[in-house]
Amino acid sequence: MSAPAAAVNPIRNVARWSALAAGLVYGYVHHNTLTALEHNRAEQKKIEHRDHLIAQAKVEWTKMNTPSGGVVTDPENPNFDLEKVLIHLSETA
Repeated sequence: MSAPAAAVNPIRNVARWSALAAGLVYGYVHHNTLTALEHNRAEQKKIEHRDHLIAQAKVEWTKMNTPSGGVVTDPENPNFDLEKVLIHLSETA
């Protein structure tokens, strides 16, 4: 004869199922948090790369549009010197 099956305590069963459900919810929320963090990091890296390319393009544009004599003719440029521009114009004219 076999021994009768022992009855499982219902409180223990509820605790097991509750722990399983809590673990699943925690895992789902944690996964979503990590995914959002990675997405934000990727976006930030993309923005930094774009800003770097823009800064590089500005430097190249300045190099291409600066006269060979080194005279800055753009009055908005912080290196603009009216005296140098007038001297340069009088020499070339």
